[in-house]
Amino acid sequence: MIRKGNLPSKSCLHGGRPMVWRKAWAKNWEEVRYCSDRCRREAKAGRKEALSS
Repeated sequence: MIRKGNLPSKSCLHGGRPMVWRKAWAKNWEEVRYCSDRCRREAKAGRKEALSS
């Protein structure tokens, strides 16, 4: 039995929120960088603003 406390975790690159491993991310856990679609969109928008400035 796997307990939630024993699952791997890492921080979101944009918001810094902790992310805990999910079964949906099993195949690409190393590539997961954002905790949510919202963080992904905001990070992308921030990169665009930095490039246009």
